[in-house]
This record gives sequence, structure tokens and C-alpha cells, in this order.
Amino acid sequence: MLKVWFLVFIVLSHGFSSTGQDMHNSTVPDVVNIGALFNYNTTFGRTVKIAIRAALEELNANPSILGKTHLNVILQEDSKYRGFLSISEVLQVATKHTVAIIGPQSAVTAHVISHIANELQVPLLSFSALDPTLSSLQFPFFIRTSHSDLYVMTAIADFVDYYGWKDVIAFYVDDDSGRNGIEALGDKLAEKRCRISYKAPMSPEPTDEEITNVLVQVALAESRVIVVHVNIFLGRKVFDIAKSLGMMGSGYVWLATTFLSGILEMNTPFPAGFTNNIQGVITFRVYTPDSELKRRFASKWKNLTQGETANDPLGLSALGLYAYDTVYALAHALDAFFKQGNRITFSKDPKLSLLHGDNLGLDTLNIFNEGNLLRRSIYEVNMTGVTGTFRYTSDRDLVNPSYEIMNVVGTGFRSIGYWSNYSGLSVDPPEALSSKPANNSRAGKMLRPVIWPGDTTKKPRGWVFPNNGRLLKIGVPKSISYHEFVSQVPGTDTFEGFCIEVFLAAVNLLPYAVPYKFIPFGDDHSNPSATELVRLITTGEFDGAVGDITITTERTKMVDFTQPYIESGLVVVAPVKKTDSNAWAFLAPFTPMMWAVTAIFFLFVGAVVWILEHRVNDDFRGPPKQQIVTTLWFSFSTMFFSQKENTVSTLGRFVLIIWLFVVLIVNSSYTASLTSILTVQQLSSPIKGIESLVNGKDPIGYTQGSFAKNYLIEEIGINESRLVALNTPEEAANALKKGPHDGGICAYIDERAYMELFLSTRCDFTVIGQEFTRDGWGFAFPRDSPLAIDLSTAILEMAESGDLQRIHDKWLLRSACLSQGTKLEVERLNLKSFWGLYLICGFACFLALFIYLIQIVRQYIKHSSEEVHPADQSTSSSGSSRLRSFLSFVDEKEEKVKHRSKRRQTEMISCRSSIVGSSISFSSNKDYAHSSPHKSDGGSEA
Repeated sequence: MLKVWFLVFIVLSHGFSSTGQDMHNSTVPDVVNIGALFNYNTTFGRTVKIAIRAALEELNANPSILGKTHLNVILQEDSKYRGFLSISEVLQVATKHTVAIIGPQSAVTAHVISHIANELQVPLLSFSALDPTLSSLQFPFFIRTSHSDLYVMTAIADFVDYYGWKDVIAFYVDDDSGRNGIEALGDKLAEKRCRISYKAPMSPEPTDEEITNVLVQVALAESRVIVVHVNIFLGRKVFDIAKSLGMMGSGYVWLATTFLSGILEMNTPFPAGFTNNIQGVITFRVYTPDSELKRRFASKWKNLTQGETANDPLGLSALGLYAYDTVYALAHALDAFFKQGNRITFSKDPKLSLLHGDNLGLDTLNIFNEGNLLRRSIYEVNMTGVTGTFRYTSDRDLVNPSYEIMNVVGTGFRSIGYWSNYSGLSVDPPEALSSKPANNSRAGKMLRPVIWPGDTTKKPRGWVFPNNGRLLKIGVPKSISYHEFVSQVPGTDTFEGFCIEVFLAAVNLLPYAVPYKFIPFGDDHSNPSATELVRLITTGEFDGAVGDITITTERTKMVDFTQPYIESGLVVVAPVKKTDSNAWAFLAPFTPMMWAVTAIFFLFVGAVVWILEHRVNDDFRGPPKQQIVTTLWFSFSTMFFSQKENTVSTLGRFVLIIWLFVVLIVNSSYTASLTSILTVQQLSSPIKGIESLVNGKDPIGYTQGSFAKNYLIEEIGINESRLVALNTPEEAANALKKGPHDGGICAYIDERAYMELFLSTRCDFTVIGQEFTRDGWGFAFPRDSPLAIDLSTAILEMAESGDLQRIHDKWLLRSACLSQGTKLEVERLNLKSFWGLYLICGFACFLALFIYLIQIVRQYIKHSSEEVHPADQSTSSSGSSRLRSFLSFVDEKEEKVKHRSKRRQTEMISCRSSIVGSSISFSSNKDYAHSSPHKSDGGSEA
């Protein structure tokens, strides 16, 4: 700040005249002064001056806004827009009772004079100072009337992510606007998991030599995606030099911020050769929707520019549109300000008044008393201008930031799409999508084809290996075991093995050369830690790692892996011994519980069928001894489907069908299991899998340097004291042979790829159970390395062509041990596998019994009512006699019961007929007896 006030002293010492009288007009003034601070000797400044004057002419001729009050603009030349001395120009404007200042031209100047605007409470309206750090919190009187660079950087980050690039180079001017804009770009790229891999700053006023040196460093870098963020005065020079260095050819991606679109717009139509050095460049232009206001202003622009330019045409750019709307926004704010009953007054700054008499003359500057009210009115403006809707959000940013993405082609440029903070990337203009739900998915983003530098439509890869003679340092784990995978050729720096050959074959499929050298990692005495090798990639000691490196969760948090080129999960290997069949081998397929339940069901089903068939089937009748034998014979003969007894009842047949289905399944399972036991050589082991190891206490072996140790401790929960590190296959074999009781181990845990080689020559061991992890091996590279992606594609191509399998067979195919055709002891079939069948069968039996019971009870009731004589109904039988009667009825053959019931019905009918005949005869005799006396009397009388 000392420098600021020193410059103020220089300015004031040249004799600023005091205009200290206050304006105490209670009425609306006839004239309101506003300032404009730009360099009018540039194309930029001329465009702004024309737009501001055009807006003022329209406003002063339109009484609907501000009534009779006219706006008077003070065009202050900012000849030192790049330097700190611009403060002198703003102080000259401030002494003329200006209520607002439009400008300045650059963010550097805006940072300086915003302090003065805060002190004097004069709103500073800028559409060209786009530094995102010029916030309304630090500088409340700085009001941005366009969109800050934060949004164009967001659009660039989305564009980079859309094409799948991960690294970009930032080429920028090292000033407030350049640094802060690139800082915003870095933040937005990080949100997309991208980054700025190299920053290439240059001084604010660089020489051609400096630009050349910076571009040479850019050419030596890895990334080929270059974001250029400079001002309109340096833009063409940068691209001209880049063209001379051969950096505008194929393979490069140039992304320019809004400066280039401004240059193109202001120089339309282009002079001959104007676009020769920027072919294929992508630039972002502030998007302003088409409207009647915009078309009307554009049609007037040619007339407005006549006389303002010499021979060169001056095209209408977004800068001119925003300059025009800025004046209109200020006019609307002043109109609302006056309608609220406010007036314009100035007063002395008491802080500056204290400096009176020190020859600085600072007390001549006045404070705009109603500056805060006018500032509030500006933020409340809601109008439709030539740029579209002009309205501020709650964050005091203009609504609807959007850009049109331009591709320089031939003698002009073409639109390839749009970006807005609502809809992201799209081929449709933002206003067409504003009424639709936001679609931020990657599938919803789309751009038109681009013609890249080098006149190609093929998307550039976006990176190359740095052209600085440096080779990639590829770390290779130097293990002391399993040299079939990785081994160093004795006396050389070269490596060989399955992993090495896969890497070399994948590199040969890449469309570019990869400069690399293998660096061994290990001490030749023990197997190195692959996790430590991966960690060294993050520190920069290695640029990648190739070898038998398992892809684990811990390692993927540090680096990126390629597509797995071999699957290899952890398995358990344990000693086994051959088992011979014995005299009781036929009992082995089922567990004792299974045998017991099966036998019970044979008896139960036989009993159920006997109950259902006893009353209707002669095969299930006879003396008790015969019936028991018949039931047992019938039950067990169903095992072979050879039962000779027929079932005649519907319920019996229903139960038998269900039971025969159960027997079919049980027989088939028994036969298959017994066949396996008797025909395949069996191996037995006390270890049944990883579960039995967890529950045990014996030592367990693992390969030194493997991730298996941490996995067993952290994921499986095995105590570390039980784990024994082994370096070589020979150590592992000896420890397994000794066993846990002689200083050895009970099991050996390692990856299947290793175990296949281990077991190929060791027939006394085998894999127990299944893989309990699902892992693979891959090549490791730094995070977001494009080489990992390209090598993954190459590995997939090798897998599809069969090359990967051929390499596998070359190094890893071994004649299997003869015992590898044997099997571990067959697991006995238990009730768990069949309880569903038995449940269905049991339910069917009980359902049949229940229905049968209902039927027999109904028959018994009917039978009882027929048996009891009406004269005996009053005599109630005892409960025991009724039970005996019911059991006797159940045991009696149904046919006999029906025959007896039918005979009884016949007898009852005959009996009823006799009774009726007797009744008729008795009635006839009685009538005869009554008629005889009358006859005798008559006779006597006669």
C-alpha cells in the first residue's frame, strides 16, 4: 500500500484541482457522470468505446429509462493497463464526481484500483477483468458484468475429461489473471481425476526469445494437451512461434481460453493468412443466445465502426456485447436508485482529511455517499440485453454461464458444441436444454467431430514419452524362486520369463515406441516385497513395475494396474495320502445320520401304505405276523422298484409315487458316490480347507514377500505367530513333509500360479478346497498413467488372438504329476442334501393319513347309525366299547362292511313291509267288528 499512496502523491502533485463542494440537490440531477477506463488505442479499446457510446446514445434518447437525466461518460485512457501506474487514471476519473466506473481492462489493474473503489464507495463494473479471485467479499465494490474465468476453466476440464485425457500443460502469463485462472483450472481438473502435469509461465511482457524458450520446454514434456491462457495481445505471437517450432502438427491438442475467440471475432472477416498458424486449435467463446435485440445491434455495428477504424474491419465480439449491456445495466440500476427517492451526494473522506497540509492533496478526493445503495441496485437488475438474461445469482455472479466451443479450420472457425454450467457439453444450444432435466452423465455428453492440428479427425493420444533421452525405469522383482515367471539372465542386465515375455509382446503392439530399461529389485537372498516395489513407484524411484505382482486393494490405492494377464488366487496345499477301499466301503457314501433317517422313512412309508391299503387290499390282510412281514417286504422292495403288492387305494398310490421319486434320487446319489469311491484313487488329508486352518492351531507356511501374510492376518483372522515365511519351493516341501509336530507346517498357502508349478513334481501334496481369493497379476504404473490403459488394450488383444495362451504354455506348461488325476476323499452324502425330499415325502404321508382318518370316521358314524336298533338308542355305550367298536370297524375289510350294510338295509325294508301289512289286516278286522251289531238289529226288526 505504500507504493499505492506514493503513486497517489505523484498524481496529486501534478495539480489535481479541488472539486470539493458537496452536491446537496434534493432533485434528480440532469447529468450523471460515469467513467470508463480502457486503452482506446487498441482493437479491444476501440470495440469497447464504440459499444459504450452506442448504448449511451440510445439511453439518452429514450426517456423511459432515467427520464430527463442524461448519462455522461468520461473516457479515461488507460495507457498503462499492464502496469501499476494505472492508479493515476482512476484517480483522475474519481475527482470528477463519477458514480460508477466501467473497467478496467485487465485483472492486474482491477486488483489495484479495487482498493480505491472500496475506499471511495464507487462501484467498479468490469466485463474484461475475469480473474476468479476478484470476489465480492474482498472487493465489495468490484462488480463483474460477465462470467469469470472459473467457468471457462470448468468447460475446459469437462472437454479434457470428455476425450479421456489425464494430463495437460498450462501455458500462461505469470500475472494475477494468469496464475489464478490456471489455479482454477487445476481444481476443476482434479475433480475429474485429471491434472496439470507441467506449468509453463512467462512474464507479462515477454520477448520472442522468452516465448520460444518456454515453448521448447513444453515440447519436451510428456503431455500434448496444451491449455493456453494469455491475453489478446500475446495470443497470435504465441501461436506463430509454436508454428515455427513445429508444434502445430498432428499429435498436439491446443485449447485456448476466450482470448483467441475474441481475437477471431474482432478481426472478422479475417485477413489473408490470418488463421494459417492456428489450424485445429480449439477455443471457447462466451455464448450469447440469438435474439431480436442482438440481431438489431449487430446490424448497426458496421455503421457504428465507420470512421473508428482505418482500413481494418472491426468485428462485433462478445466484449462489445457485454460493454453495451454493462451501460444498460448501470442505467437500469440508476433508474431504480432514483425511483427509490435516493439522491447523489459526495462528502469528504475523514481519513483523508487528516492528511490536510502535508502537500499530498489527498483530501480533495470525495466519497460517494450513496455508493452502497447504487451497488445494491446493480445487483438487483433483472433485464434482457443483447447478451441474453442479465441477472445476478445469490453468489453475485451472472446467471447462465455458457460457452460455444469453436474449432479453427481453413480460413474460419466452426462450432463443435456448447458448454453450460447446467447441461455440460452438448451439441444443442444451452437455451434448448434449460427447460429439460439436467443430464450430467457421460453418455449424455456429445460434441461434433473435431479437425485436430495436422488436419486429422483422429483423436490425438494426448501424450508422448518425453523427448529428453530419459528411459522409463521399470522395476522387476528379483525373486529367488519360481524363475519361470521372472529371472535375470546371468551376467546381463536383461530379464526373461513368462511375465517379461507378456510385457514385451504387449509393448510391441503399441502404436508408439516405449523407451525403458529394466532395473532389478531385490537382494538375491529373499523374495522382495511386491508392495514395497509398488510404493516406490509413488515416490518416483520407478516409473513402473513388471513381474509377478498381484493386484490387491492396498496396491490399487497407490498405483494403476493394467488388465490382469493371468488369474491367480490363494489356495491351500497340504500333504495327502492314498486311501484304499475296505469291506465296509459300501457304507461310505452316506453318513450315519443319513442311513438312519433313510431306514426310518422306509419303515414309516411302509406303515402308512399298510394303513391306507389294509381295508381294501387283500395283499395287506391276514394274520398279524403275515401283515408285518408283508409291510417290511413292501417297504424295502421299493428300493429296487420290485414290490409285488399292488396298491389299490388312491391315497396309497399317491404316497407311493412320492416315495418312489425319493428312492430314485437317493439310489442315484448312492450309486454315483459309491462308484467314485471304488473306481477313482482317493487321497485323504486332515486339512479340509481354509476353514479348518482357521479353527486349528498348527503352523501355516507362506511365501516370503507375498501378500498372503497380510491377507491371512487381516482378512482371515489367523494369528501371526502361526505363520512361517518360506523362500523357496524346496523349503516349503520339506516343511510340509515334516508336519506340524516335527517343526514343519500343516499347510502351505500361496497363489495358484505358483502352486501349479510346485505340484507338477511333488505328488505327495495337493490343493485342498477352492481358491479363497480372486486375484490376478498386472503391470503397475503411476496413477492416471496412459501407458497402463494402452497396455491393457494390448493384453486384451493378445488374449483374443491366443498369443497370451501360447506364452503361458511356453513357460508354465509342465507334465502333471501322475497323482494329480486322483481325488481327495469323497465327501459323504449327508442329510443336509436330502432333507427337502424327506420333508415332501413326510408331508405327503401325513396328508394322506389325515384324509384317510376323515373318511374312516364318516364311514364309522354311518355304520354305527345303521347298527343300533331304535329301541336301543336310549342305552348309551361306554367309551371303551365305542373305541373297541371303532378299531374293529377299521380292521374289518371294507367290502364286508359294505355287504353287511347292504343286507341290513334289505332286512329293514322287509321288516317295514311286514309291519305295514299287519297294520292293514288289523284295521280291516276292526271295521268288520263294528259293522256286525247293526246287521243283527236289522234282522230282528225284520
